[in-house]
Amino acid sequence: MEQIQKRIDLAVDYIRSCTNRTPTMGLILGSGLGDFANTLDDAVIIPFGEITGFPVPSVEGHAGNLVFGNHNGKAVVALSGRVHYYEGLPQQEITIPTRVLAKLGVKTLLLTNAAGGVNLDFSAGALMLISDHINFSGQNPLLGKNMDEFGPRFPDMSDVYTKTLRQSLKVKALDAGIALEEGVYAMYAGPNYETPAEIRMLRTMGADATGMSTVPEALVAAHAGMQVIGISCITNMAAGVLDQKLDHSEVVETANRVKQEFLKVVSLAIDLAVE
Repeated sequence: MEQIQKRIDLAVDYIRSCTNRTPTMGLILGSGLGDFANTLDDAVIIPFGEITGFPVPSVEGHAGNLVFGNHNGKAVVALSGRVHYYEGLPQQEITIPTRVLAKLGVKTLLLTNAAGGVNLDFSAGALMLISDHINFSGQNPLLGKNMDEFGPRFPDMSDVYTKTLRQSLKVKALDAGIALEEGVYAMYAGPNYETPAEIRMLRTMGADATGMSTVPEALVAAHAGMQVIGISCITNMAAGVLDQKLDHSEVVETANRVKQEFLKVVSLAIDLAVE
């Protein structure tokens, strides 16, 4: 963990050499959803590849930029793209950006992802607030020596996805004409999609959606004392729900189709951010 700590510190130092902004709201934007970063005013864009110690994504739909800017008068920082566990790096490494955001002053973190619908009442294009998660990745980013500057050895996880923010966002979205689903997100390591048998198991265990990200970042954010909002874009129904095979192009296509609704919900979430 000493090496991870060193990379975090180097990344923070480099970012501080580029900008002295101290946003309290952070965004991690998932597959096909990174365009929100392009809407920020007075933007400062730093490619991941230029940041010492930062992991760089290799998946289509993940730009790999750290973007500082303003939205409706609030200073925010957005990660346009993320590195996934299935890309071969340990979870302690793929969550370096989340810890960097904490050191930059972020108090509220919005996590977004593209997910497969497990709940049979969902349909492709729905937006789901994450109420809780199930970690089926087989790993945990908090393994190893505890990083005391961020949080305790045994952090509480009873309210990872902050209930008060979740409830407020649901009401605000409904007032704006957007009905948000709500449910449990299950993470598998990937990169393959889950089998129909695995999806049936997840449904039995209470999962509503499944994907290959978000949980490591949420665990690290909760450890660091951040408030977290999670939003899944249900870009496809999971394996076995429909009589068709799954394809990543469908994920990107559906994310693009609901982009405007998604951007509106993200905007509403920023308004709820802790100052």
